[in-house]
Amino acid sequence: MKLVVAALMLRDGKLLICQRTKYQTLPLKWEFPGGKVEPGEQLVEALKREIEEELGVLPHVGDEMARIRHTYKNGGAVDLRFFLVEQWEGEVENRIFRDIQWAPLDALPSYDFLDADLSLVRDLAAGKIL
Repeated sequence: MKLVVAALMLRDGKLLICQRTKYQTLPLKWEFPGGKVEPGEQLVEALKREIEEELGVLPHVGDEMARIRHTYKNGGAVDLRFFLVEQWEGEVENRIFRDIQWAPLDALPSYDFLDADLSLVRDLAAGKIL
């Protein structure tokens, strides 16, 4: 099972969501920025590294907001940890994604998210988280 960290980057009541490229696994699906935790790496440090690589900013990582374990149909399994990020240093830039958008919480279900993120997306849209 892969340990993955992701950021719920909140600005003006909207969350930053990112669309995978057509060359990635699960192409063109939407997700929250973040990535795999390397062996020996702490969760917060992994998230800082991933956000800096993907978006060019240094996040101030807040509280853990959700944990999800998901097994995909192909057998791949992920243990996802989502952290709130309301502040960061620098200007967000798209370094690796097909697209990035600041989406209102109630609009999240209209995007084609990764299966592992769907329960969180529903909870965010319903106001159960944040």
